[in-house]
Amino acid sequence: MRKIVLSMVLLGFTGWLYAGGAAEKVMVSDAYVRAVPPGQPNSASFMVLSNHSAEDLVLVGAESDVAKAVELHSHTMKDGMMRMRQVEKIDLPAGETVQLQPGGLHVMVIGLQQKLVPGEKIDMALVFSDGSKLDLKVPVVKLQMTMQKPAMKHDMQHKMH
Repeated sequence: MRKIVLSMVLLGFTGWLYAGGAAEKVMVSDAYVRAVPPGQPNSASFMVLSNHSAEDLVLVGAESDVAKAVELHSHTMKDGMMRMRQVEKIDLPAGETVQLQPGGLHVMVIGLQQKLVPGEKIDMALVFSDGSKLDLKVPVVKLQMTMQKPAMKHDMQHKMH
């Protein structure tokens, strides 16, 4: 009986040490998920991930109850066309920052099961290769479409003077 109790205590203690893992070494900033028009079944989430540890870490997934599936994705240019594809992991090199942003790496929220209301927050968990999870409250943001060309033109005119 003592062996069983001792084994349970040791396993519990090991599990407690393991629970933090990679999730405790990553700082998340500027996280948001896009609000989408009614009827749009998918959205995307973006954020900045900073690995403040001395070891390389790996993000292997994300979870949220707001959608049927949550996947890691990337945009790549192939044959002159931008294509989105699912990726199995996102490497987080030691001491570096990785941006999940439009046109690059991001978290796809697929098959929305509730409306994403600007100003509200959704629960999301990032899952790392060691099994640890980082729970987040991600704000829903309505993005305004802006024209980039006038701003570029203004900058170019400003530089010429």
